[in-house]
Amino acid sequence: VQLQASGGGLVQAGGSLRLSCAASGSSLSRAVMGWYRQAPGKQRELVAIINSGGGTNVADSVKGRFTISTDAAKKTVFLQMNSLKPEDTAVYYCNAIVFFITYWGRGTQVTVSS
Repeated sequence: VQLQASGGGLVQAGGSLRLSCAASGSSLSRAVMGWYRQAPGKQRELVAIINSGGGTNVADSVKGRFTISTDAAKKTVFLQMNSLKPEDTAVYYCNAIVFFITYWGRGTQVTVSS
């Protein structure tokens, strides 16, 4: 499984960004896909995940502001980020778990200015 994230950038507080993660490989229809982030000096943390049935789980820190979704083929995972705050600044990583094997994509930088 290969993952390619895109869509990061610089945005002012209160703005929006949409991250995309293009996935390729086998058994993606059974994957749990997610987004994690890592701010400077902090540990990587879960932002949101979506399972093969479409169920989602979103971190409390972004609940109501961020939404995770996939396309119909489940080969692209999106993270819609609204009402961005400076504390959302981090490198965002796409993640997939397929048959208990974890895959990571390269991160994409999100910077929110105050």
